[in-house]
Order: sequence, then C-alpha cells, then structure tokens
Amino acid sequence: MADLAERYATWIAAHSRAVVIGIVVLTAVVAAGAAVGDAGSAGIGEFDVDSPETRAGDYVDTNYESDDRIVTQLVVRDEGGDVLTKESLLEGLRLQADARDRASIESTLADPGFQGVENVVATAAVFEDRAAETNGQPDTSQPTIDEQIAALEARSPEDVESLVGEVLSGETTHPGGGSGPAGADAAAFLPTDYESGSTDAESRLILAFQTGPTGEDEEPQAAYEAQVELESLFDDRFDDGFVFGQGITDEASTNAVGDSFAIITPVALVLVLGALAITYRDVVDVLLSIAGIALVMAWLAGLMGWLRIPSSQLLIAVPFLLIGLSIDYSLHVIMRYREARTGVLDGVESDGVGVRGGMALGLGGVILALAAATFSTGVGFLSNVVSPLAAVRDFAILSGGGIFATLVAFGVFVPALKVLVDGVLEGRFDRDRAKPAFGSTPGPVNRALSIGVTLARRAPIAVVIVTLVLASAGVYGATTIDTEFNETDFLPRDAPGWAKSLPGPLAAGTYTITDDVAYLNERFRAGGEGSEAEILIRPEGDGGGSIPDPSVLAAIESARTSDATFETIDRTPDGDVAAETPLSVARELAATDEDVRQALDERDTDGDGVPDRDVAGLYDALYEADADRAETVIERDDGTYESIRLLVSVRGDASAQDVADDVDTLATAIESEADVRATPTGGPIQTAVVQDALLETLVQALAITLVVILVFLTVLYWIRHGAPSLGPITMAPVVVALALLLGVMAALDLPFNSETAVITSLAIGLGVDYSIHLGERFVSERRDADGVSDHREGTEATDGTKSDDVDAALRSTVTGTGGALLGSAMTTAAGFAVLALALAPPLRRFGIVTGLAIGFAFVSCLLVLPSLLVIRERTMVRLDRA
Repeated sequence: MADLAERYATWIAAHSRAVVIGIVVLTAVVAAGAAVGDAGSAGIGEFDVDSPETRAGDYVDTNYESDDRIVTQLVVRDEGGDVLTKESLLEGLRLQADARDRASIESTLADPGFQGVENVVATAAVFEDRAAETNGQPDTSQPTIDEQIAALEARSPEDVESLVGEVLSGETTHPGGGSGPAGADAAAFLPTDYESGSTDAESRLILAFQTGPTGEDEEPQAAYEAQVELESLFDDRFDDGFVFGQGITDEASTNAVGDSFAIITPVALVLVLGALAITYRDVVDVLLSIAGIALVMAWLAGLMGWLRIPSSQLLIAVPFLLIGLSIDYSLHVIMRYREARTGVLDGVESDGVGVRGGMALGLGGVILALAAATFSTGVGFLSNVVSPLAAVRDFAILSGGGIFATLVAFGVFVPALKVLVDGVLEGRFDRDRAKPAFGSTPGPVNRALSIGVTLARRAPIAVVIVTLVLASAGVYGATTIDTEFNETDFLPRDAPGWAKSLPGPLAAGTYTITDDVAYLNERFRAGGEGSEAEILIRPEGDGGGSIPDPSVLAAIESARTSDATFETIDRTPDGDVAAETPLSVARELAATDEDVRQALDERDTDGDGVPDRDVAGLYDALYEADADRAETVIERDDGTYESIRLLVSVRGDASAQDVADDVDTLATAIESEADVRATPTGGPIQTAVVQDALLETLVQALAITLVVILVFLTVLYWIRHGAPSLGPITMAPVVVALALLLGVMAALDLPFNSETAVITSLAIGLGVDYSIHLGERFVSERRDADGVSDHREGTEATDGTKSDDVDAALRSTVTGTGGALLGSAMTTAAGFAVLALALAPPLRRFGIVTGLAIGFAFVSCLLVLPSLLVIRERTMVRLDRA
C-alpha cells in the first residue's frame, strides 16, 4: 500500500500540468450544477414524523375549520402613564386609518382588519350616537374606521374615560360585533395584571389580521412586507411600543446576520490570513491554500445544484467543516513537501531533492493519511443517510460529497499546482522554494509541541488518568445538558455599545425583538404565531365514551380550573387555564343569542355553570346559532359529534418541549376524568415532536459515526501494520474531545439540540483527521527508525533501545505533523470562534461550539495520543519479553 502511495505521488508530480487542467475542467462541470439546479430552501420543521401528535394534527387540519389568518401584534406602551386616554385611543384609530389608506397594507388585511380596545370603545360610542339619533333602534352594522374616529373625537376626555370604564366592566355591549360583551373583548387587549374596573393601563394590544398563504408551502411575503411598513407607521404615531410579527422577525434576523458579517468578516479574514501567514510564512503557499478552498466551495455549490439539495438550517455546518478540513489538508501536504525539500524525510539531503522529487516524497508520505481521514470522516457523516428525515439525509450526502471534494482539491489539485508554481519560481525567477516546515525548527513552537512528548515519556499513565477524570466530568455534564428547542433562541440580540459605535456601514443596528417577545408573552394572552396549542379529544377505542357525554365537558372544565402548575400555559384573570372550549364558545354565543343562552341554562341542572345533561342538544344549538364558530371546537359528521378540539393559549417564548409537557399534563387530566383519548397537538407540540425526533436521529448518527470510524481504523491498522489496537488508540482522543465539548456546553448553558448536534459532529470530523495524521506519522517514524515494522503486535523488539526509538519517533511526529496540526487548529479555530461576536444567536453558538470542538480535538490529540502510544509500546515490550 505504501508503494502504491509512492507511485501515485510520483505520477502526480510528473504530470502536474495535465492534472491541473483536468481538475479545472472537472470543477467547471461540477460547479455548473449551481446554475443548472435550484431546489430552494427547506425549514427545520418540514419533516414527516409519524407520531400520535402529528396524526392528531393531520386530523384537525382535515376535520376542523382553522383560522389561517396571520396575526400581527401592536403593543402601545407608556411606562408610568396611561394608554387608555382619549388621545392615545384616537392615535390607535388613526394608525389603523393610515394603514388602510396604503394599498400595500390594505390588500393584505383580513376581516376584521384591526381589533383593539380603541375599536371596542369607539364602536360602543358609535352605537350610542346611533341610538340617540333613532330613538333606541340603532343601526347595528359594524362602523367604519372613520365613523369610530369621529365618534371619539366628538366626546370629551372625561366622557371617553367614562365610556372606557363601562366597556371594561362589561356594562355595555356592541351588537354589531357579534362576539359578546364589549368588556370581555376589551379586557383581552389589556395586560394580564390589569385590575378589573380600572380605567388606567400602561400598555394595550392591537391585533392586525392578515390573509395567510394561498399555497401549502408558500410564504405570505406580501403580508410580511406589510408588517414592516406597518411598523414604520406605528413608530410615527407612538413614542413607545413595538410591532411584532413574522415579517418583523425575519427582517430583524436578516439585518442582524448582515450586521454580524459586516463586523466579523474583516476580523475573521485578518485572523485567518494572519494565522496562515504565520504558519506558511509564504504568500504563494497561502494563495495555493485559498485556491484549494475555492475549488472545494465550487464543488459544494455544484453538488447542491446537481443533486437538487434544498438549503436548510442544518447545512450551515457543511461549508465550515469543509473549510476546516481544507486548511488541515493543505497544511499537511505543503508541510510534508517542505520536510522533503529540507531533507527531514527519510534522511534525504535537501540539495538532492527538487520540486517534483519533494512533492513525490511529501505527498507519498501523507496521501494515505488523507485518504484514511477522508474515508473515515466521510463514512461517518454518510451514516446519516439512514435517517428518516430528508434534511438530515441531505446533510449527510452533501457532507460526504464535500469531504471527497476536499481530497480531490488537496490530494490532487493543490500538489500538482504547487509543483507547477514552484517549478516556475525556481526555474525562471531563481527563487528558492525549499522552506522549513512550521514547528520543525528549534523555537517556542517546537517546545510547545513537545510538551505532549515530554509528558508521555515521564508520566503517560498519569496523563491517561487525568484524561479519564476530565472526560468523566464531561460525560456527567453532558447528562445535565439542555436538549430543548426554543424559537426565541434564534432571535437576534441587541449589539453591544462598541458595535454600535463603529464607523459608517460597520455600525450595528438596535435590536429589541428579544425583549419585545418577552414583554409580549409576560404581559398579554392574545398571542400570535406559536402561542396556541391544541388538544384533540376523541372516544377511547371502539367501546369508548361518547363525545356529547356530560362527563367530557365536566372533565375539560375540571382540568381547566384546577390549581395545577403550568409554567407555559396562560391563565385568565380568574386564574383558569386560558383555553377555547365548547363551553367557552357556548357562553360567548349566549351573550348575544337568546336560544343559546336558554339551551345552556336548561342543561345546567345543578347550577355549577357546566351542562350535565343533553349536551348534544346544546351542541345543536351552537351549530344553529353560528355554525362557523361551532366548527372551530366541535366536529359534527352527519349529525353525529365525533371529536372536540381545545385551543390552549401558551407562552410563545417558552421552549417547545416545555409547552408539550404542560399541554400533555392538561390532556392527561382530562383523560383521567372521562372515557376519552386527549391528544396534544398544534404548532408548538408538533415542533417539539419534530425536534425530539431530529435530535434522536442525530445522536444515533453520532453513535454510528463513532462505531464506523472505530471499526474502519481498527481494520486499517490491522491490514497495513498488523496492529489493530492502534484503531481504538487513535480513536480515544476523539472520544475525549467529544466528552469535554459536551461538558463545557453544559457549563456554558449551550443547548444540545438539532442545531448544535450537527455542529458537534465537527469535533469528530476534525478530531479523527488530527488523530489519523498523528498516528500514521508515528507508525512511519517507527518503521524508518527500526528498519522493520516492529510496531506489529506480537513481534519481538529489534533491540534494547526501543524506548529511545519510541521517544525519537514521537518527537519527530509531533514536531513534524504537529506543526501542521497546530497551524490548522489555530487558523480554523480563530476563523470560526470570531463568530461568537455575531448578533444572531445561531451564528454565535456556531462559533463557540466550533471553536471549542477544534480546540479540544487538537489538545486531546497532541497531549493524550502520545501517552497512549507510549503505553501501548511499553505494553508490547513487556508482552514480548514475557
């Protein structure tokens, strides 16, 4: 196999021009896929996960009328003041009028357009005026926004305050609204700590209703753009407050990413180029490395196009992984070439080795390690193709293809290109291209790299024991790591002062959206997207209870009014669970419909407010009064009531898993008191299911990756060197690095979820690469020192100087290959760790986790692997003597 590597390297060096041309042509063909195919994008939640929760969600979508309107929330705020004054209410109405005057906003509005305290109060004022004009028989049609403004403008501040008090106390109704007492409507737009009867409040909520997407997977872009425009109008009208909606979130996230890269890009470029300059100390080699990275990125874009892989959040790790591997591969090829040119390899004198000979020797000594690292890392990532989740499979395929592209770039293209470039520089410009490898000459770098060798020689067992203790602590920390997924973790954070004070386009904007979401969820129940869960109630089995059975309504009310602790479920002012149920809809309709009120009273024989007989008759009355409203909570098929849907108000800033746990507890309480099956579902619940399934899949893939790489390395070392134990030994530092990474993530409160699980795989990918290079170099040095492969298990030592040979081989390995590893770790860690400065939390987490992964992989390889190799060699000697 070694002869094959030497023949391959010699051929590449001898045919460098043809190789470069061939790879350029091949790259053009592959890269053309970027223009040929575009599969769009796919979100994290677009997975088909079979579970009771998702099946219940499908059932609800099929059998219930769902409100597909987009809800935009406008919070009017005046800390220490009052937002229920005449002027503040009028400003709210005028804002609505301004919005309706703009076609770009008006065209996106759905019925009723806007709802808020001002609308309820102004509508009540209009009805008062109409009643006065018609002697008690007012026109009950819904007043226009202009009529509402005129009615409030005509009243004095004192009259408006009095009307606000009547509306909030429920003493007046608005017959045109069709939704019950005005007080009930108005209170829903005030903070949860609002004191009933008060005419003062520091904040209030206005809801804007917009049309939803027309297609199943279509984004309502017009509505989102209208939200941004509405925010501009709001800022013109109010000094304090905010607008919240998906369009606002998307714009803030986009701007935060842009601001982040505006700050990070120059810093990252300076750090990466500076690290490469320090490592290479040669502009030509830096440019060659960049050329190889560009080739890999071209292949990556082309593969996505040809394979029609949609972009998704999971794929964010792929280019970073490939850049890290590219820098690592480049350093190993170029540094091994330098060692060959300067006579370090195989004892060849530098004067006798030219450009082609140096590349033949250098590439021949490293290509097998590159191929092994490519295979093990690639196969490890490709283990994800067994995932039932399409985005994970795409991640696996793209990672595998990109890793192969990295081998092509730095195992074929860059070596051939370097032969051409160095040949021209030496032949035509008389430039000496024989430079020492980084870390191979005496100096601080050399001494730092030798620390692991010194520890291995003096106290290898102590090193292993300390490593086991630290790894065990990391494993313990991993058991406490947060695995929850919270949408608010992806919202941008406000920039620090120094970032805002940067000059010109580098200055970061102000981002308050995270604080806005927290304020909204802490103060109000009327939520927007992600703030409503569902419970589907159906008979339990074929012989289960009937949906119209009185015990079902009783169970629902008992669970809703219990004093159970729910951290994520909203409560009404009375302390009950905030949920829309058949009974709540009945009470709502009873406020304006005499037949429903009579049907409700007749069926409540014990006066506890819950019907205890002929519930089917009550449901019939609801359908007769308002079928559309009834269909939101009760399913009727050919006159038979099949199921009930509860709409539960939950905190939009809570983690999906916490919401799922609380809603499941509520559903279980219903099941315990009625013979029905209550299944949690809805947006937050299904998000939790998908994220848990995704995380489970990624963890399984992570375990498969470790096993596959371990088996591969064991077989590889067994076949090549007759030393299968080198496989587990080479893999051990990778496991240590992974354990330390998870432990530190727990200490830093970094969650281990579907996002960071993908990033964590970098610790394996880069760690395996580091270990293979170091292990292969050690075996090569031992073979060259002894003249035979006395590293084989079960063979006798060649002489009594084996310990000295091991020390010398380790020192040559660490100061040779270790220099390339140090340059790689320093460059990639610096480039990725700078992402910790990002304003977008996903980028920040990516930078922190990736920097830690690279750092632990490098330190573990340089400090732990030498000691393990020494212990193995000493054990072999004892076994031989025995």
